[in-house]
Amino acid sequence: MLVLDLGVFHRRAHTVKFREALAWSAVWIALAVIFAVVIFFWHGRTPALEFVTGYVIELSLSVDNLFVFLLIFRFFQVPPVHQHKVLFWGILGALIMRAVFIAAGVGLIQRFHWIIYVFGAFLVYSGIKLFFQEEAEIHPEKNPVLRLFRRLVPVTKDYEGNKFFVRRAGLYATPLFVVLLVVETTDLLFAVDSIPAILAITRDAFIVYTSNVFAILGLRSMYFALAGMMEMFRYLHYGLSLVLVFVGAKMLLSHYFEIPTHIALAVVAGVLAISVIASVANPRKAT
Repeated sequence: MLVLDLGVFHRRAHTVKFREALAWSAVWIALAVIFAVVIFFWHGRTPALEFVTGYVIELSLSVDNLFVFLLIFRFFQVPPVHQHKVLFWGILGALIMRAVFIAAGVGLIQRFHWIIYVFGAFLVYSGIKLFFQEEAEIHPEKNPVLRLFRRLVPVTKDYEGNKFFVRRAGLYATPLFVVLLVVETTDLLFAVDSIPAILAITRDAFIVYTSNVFAILGLRSMYFALAGMMEMFRYLHYGLSLVLVFVGAKMLLSHYFEIPTHIALAVVAGVLAISVIASVANPRKAT
């Protein structure tokens, strides 16, 4: 699907319009639903519910991360026509990094069961911190990886179409590659929250990774569909903070009390639905 996406459907760089983004978002969600049905008949009801719960959690956390991507693109003044390419390669890198994270997380929990309490406490802390955080703040110029890269590799002053590197008197990186680097390193920080969150639902590496994959694959189209409406979801971060606290508490209590997956799914979906409805019913007033 990634090959078809970039090599066929988006071969020519263009600005992704709202309708196109909405259609692609529907395609990715439909594929996730079909995959959940496949898991239901292949592995049974519980793994299918775990996949859906993980998918909902990862997708909702990804929606919050879209605010940060929007800030990055605005900061670097990335032309809309090139944003899809940056997100495509950023997501490809995210799939690889998260595979490593998941393998490490599952391996650590299997060998050192006590680490599940560390993950749980971290999620509760992250949720409380997010609850009191009014706006997403990001300072790309302070990114240590970016600062190191600029010391080692020369960067052109202007964008060179959709190219990441060009040849001048040697090899130069373009600002577009710099943006990709910031997106990749930012996603690495996102994974620190999202991977423990799904590990609170299941330790099955297959379910954990596939739920991550489907959530991430739909992220590009969802970005373009929601980019103009993000200011509407003023209460979303409150809902996400409660979700993080809930899954963190689920991890901390897992040894004493196991919350059934269908109840966890209902709580997560209910909290997110209430935060979205509240945002739509009480939109931010124009200043």
